[in-house]
Amino acid sequence: MIKWFQENSRTVRSYNKNIKMFMLANVFIQIGLGMFMVIYNFYIRELGYDESVNGQVISMMSLATALVLLPAGLLSDRIGRKKIMIIGAAITAATLFYRSFAVMGEALIYGAFATGFFVALIQVTGIPWLAENSTKKERVNLFSIHFSLMTGSQVVGSMLGGGLTDLFYIVFQFSALDSVRWALVIGSIFFTIGIMPLFMTKELPKSTRGKDLKIPRNVKVLKEETKRNIILIFLFAAAQLLIGFGSGLVIPYLNLYFADRFDASTAYVGFIISGGQAMTAVAILIGPWVVKQLGEVKAVFVLQMLSLPFLLLTAYTESLLLASVGFLFRQALMNAGNPIQASLVMDLVGDRFKGLANSINQMVFNIGWATMGPVSTGLVLIYGSYWGYAWIFTVTAGLYLISSAYFLITFTIIMKKRKNLDK
Repeated sequence: MIKWFQENSRTVRSYNKNIKMFMLANVFIQIGLGMFMVIYNFYIRELGYDESVNGQVISMMSLATALVLLPAGLLSDRIGRKKIMIIGAAITAATLFYRSFAVMGEALIYGAFATGFFVALIQVTGIPWLAENSTKKERVNLFSIHFSLMTGSQVVGSMLGGGLTDLFYIVFQFSALDSVRWALVIGSIFFTIGIMPLFMTKELPKSTRGKDLKIPRNVKVLKEETKRNIILIFLFAAAQLLIGFGSGLVIPYLNLYFADRFDASTAYVGFIISGGQAMTAVAILIGPWVVKQLGEVKAVFVLQMLSLPFLLLTAYTESLLLASVGFLFRQALMNAGNPIQASLVMDLVGDRFKGLANSINQMVFNIGWATMGPVSTGLVLIYGSYWGYAWIFTVTAGLYLISSAYFLITFTIIMKKRKNLDK
């Protein structure tokens, strides 16, 4: 374990300044978001709103992100990724402070929309930024370390969010509402600190971003290249859309699931969600080893399929311990394939299409979250905390199964064709 950690530390030190500063920025940004997202549902509850408002807030945030991802990706290609990241981070920070004090229903929803809109500017630039500042050989490891670092930072954020809320309530005897509110403010401060390292990055000249950034002069070649890349992008997007639908049913409400079904405390919810993120961080770093054994496509399929039994365990158990175990392993296994998929996308599509590919993949994922929020909260309101969540988790398992099978079949064929062309 020590040797493995030392090897990854040496790998990080070998990266250029742009990657290091981007990673440092993401540490603080993800801690802030981790704190904010894990307890914001409780903030809405403490204001006296029902679950339908929680569903609207999550849906509006995801809808805003989905709407802006594509134009934001194209804009970052045109004016530079650094500018987009800094603008997005600065305005997102302002929206987080605003949402920490907003109390009216409309203000909660509009604030969520604003956060989703501007945080998309950060999301859309991350993967292309790393791809442009690395070589093909570095990418699987780089993306694994990046995703793991992001997840580990979310662990810290989730633990701080839940822990500080209980600290303010129990030790300092704040009201329940003020306890959550000041934890949100501290999360917003962490996020704001993350803006500083972005100023220390340097925009790459367009001429150094990739070998095929130049548009072919031959119209026929241009049409064929564009068609091939657009098809690849939409094949990836179809898989992401299904995952987004399933994820949108479950992930935004995991804190409410543990609170509703098991009456778990805020601190326990923060702890268990942090544990899931910690296991994900470890599983992500194991991803490159799985790729060496199975190849990229099979690695994603196997990791996602292994998560399904744990998802169903979480759906039907009445034991808090089993629910926690199911959640931890589902979270780790399902997310371990994310950097592998990201690397595969960046490898298969041309350099001129990387920003577009990343934008569309994230856009369709957020469409899933935007549309499934009201469905999820509606099922819980109708069927209660046991069968409502049981139905939600079961449907999600079905969507994940379909997506995984589709991804395996489709991209196994694509990879075989590519190998034949390379011969």
